[in-house]
Amino acid sequence: MDDTRPDHVSQTAPDYRLGVGGVMLREAWYYALPAHDLTPGDMVHRTLLGEPVLIGRGADHKIFAMRDTCPHRGTLLSQGQFDGREVECAYHGWRFKTDGQCTAIPSQCAGQRPQPQDIRAQTFAVAEHQGNVWVFMGAKNANLPPVPEVPAIGDRLQLHVAVTFACNIDLAAIGLMDPAHGAFVHRSSLWRKADSIYEKHKAFSPLPESEGLGWRMDRHTASRNSRAYSLFLGGAPETEISYRLPSVRIEHARTPKYNYCGLTACTPVTADITEVHHVMYWDLPGAAALRGIIRPIAHRFLDQDRRAVMSMVEGLAFNPPTMLVQDADTQTRWYYRLKREALAAQTEGRAPRNPLTPVTLSWRS
Repeated sequence: MDDTRPDHVSQTAPDYRLGVGGVMLREAWYYALPAHDLTPGDMVHRTLLGEPVLIGRGADHKIFAMRDTCPHRGTLLSQGQFDGREVECAYHGWRFKTDGQCTAIPSQCAGQRPQPQDIRAQTFAVAEHQGNVWVFMGAKNANLPPVPEVPAIGDRLQLHVAVTFACNIDLAAIGLMDPAHGAFVHRSSLWRKADSIYEKHKAFSPLPESEGLGWRMDRHTASRNSRAYSLFLGGAPETEISYRLPSVRIEHARTPKYNYCGLTACTPVTADITEVHHVMYWDLPGAAALRGIIRPIAHRFLDQDRRAVMSMVEGLAFNPPTMLVQDADTQTRWYYRLKREALAAQTEGRAPRNPLTPVTLSWRS
């Protein structure tokens, strides 16, 4: 599955310092916010890939997204009014339907240009799916890739937490997928002790084309040092984890009685700021009570990752020599390899091709 898998440690600087490092992929779905944050008549501002985006829910309950700058003078439309049908700019009262079409320019006299029919604000494809709002940052067309989806219990969103990482999307993504940091970054007397490291062997396979460009850690019995699973699901579950470009990780753990799904998505705000969203689904009884217990734990877990990544960012500022080892860093290699392929496919106007093949990786964690 990886033709760069060496027999020795690689002393080559990884791609977060060369070529594609820090590049924000377009033509992709990005997580914006949980759907329950928007009621009819609401609109919010988000910055995605450095672009201002207004996301709202109309009186018809449908989600929409448009560029959050008025075509007239650049004022943020989200600072204006929304009556559930049209957005009104706070500066000069220009009005726009949720499809971007301008309907009113109060200052214009008859015969002057432009008239409302001449103006259309840019809009983005948007999807409300499994309790989440996704925005497609790219060209709107009829052949959009599928929205990321969790399996089995995808309609039972229970919890959303978000943490801001002051780094580019690559460092956030590879920091979260790293398989060897758990015993150090997430050390806990409750579920991960310092002496719990042991050798692991996991089978991996490429994602099918219908699921996007990425790979999957095939279904396996959860590691014996993952006590959180046992506490949460009442026993050691079978687990499957998938990674999909540009930055989505989906985990499905199941026992004969219960299911848990976790969706983690990194959304670049700018080239140097990344919002990390974690959405949790489960079908255990007592969901409301569990949310109160799990929310602070989930936030603490994500913040531990943030602090670890920020330590790496601070170290990389000194431009040190770095390395990627086998097999623990293989998924980092895959991430950059697939990112290069996605960028090449966009440049060449073709569908991306997944070059990965099945393989078993081994590491200690």
